[in-house]
Amino acid sequence: MTRVLVVDDEPQIVRALVINLKARKYEVDAATDGRGALDLAASRHPDAVVLDLGLPDMDGVEVIRGLRGWTRVPILVLSARHSSDEKVQALDAGADDYITKPFGMDELLARLRAAVRRAEPVGGGEDDVLVETEDFTVDLAAKKVHRAGRDVRLTPTEWHLLEVLVRNTGRLVGQKQLLQEVWGPSYGTETNYLRVYMAQLRRKLEADPSHPKHFVTEPGMGYRFEK
Repeated sequence: MTRVLVVDDEPQIVRALVINLKARKYEVDAATDGRGALDLAASRHPDAVVLDLGLPDMDGVEVIRGLRGWTRVPILVLSARHSSDEKVQALDAGADDYITKPFGMDELLARLRAAVRRAEPVGGGEDDVLVETEDFTVDLAAKKVHRAGRDVRLTPTEWHLLEVLVRNTGRLVGQKQLLQEVWGPSYGTETNYLRVYMAQLRRKLEADPSHPKHFVTEPGMGYRFEK
């Protein structure tokens, strides 16, 4: 059974999420502040986190960074902050998705299901390949990336984006296609998601992130992976 950690200091939102998640057979833990969230995550090991940014003891972005220090679990931000800069800050810290309040419960549940699916291991297939560049190696079967003899830790969303690009090596993948394949069919215009996550992949994998040779941007069109 999938376990979800809900983090919000508004009791009515916590209550609504707990009721709706339990009705769909999720196991649910709830915290009302950042410290409680980090403690619960460490002890209960949730499969996904739904996190409000406006917490009483610390900013939600700090909670994201704290979680990302040891886990790749999907993190869905739930926030009343609407500005693009704040969304980018949360995504850059390691969040997988950003949902603004007020929100529709059906939409939130759909995004949660998509995030959990992205984090699930997939079975091997005949198209599983090992892709090697001079800087790093991508093992699609094992869902691992190696650089300089070490595993590179990627979040589920970073991995999914990398996988789509690697499976289309040398081909332009359009912005809308990338958004829909990685985040789901309801996406298509959130190009700031792509900018943030491509920057993260470049930081982790490119020898010179400011002059990438593997993750190439085609301005206004999309991205291309080159070996």
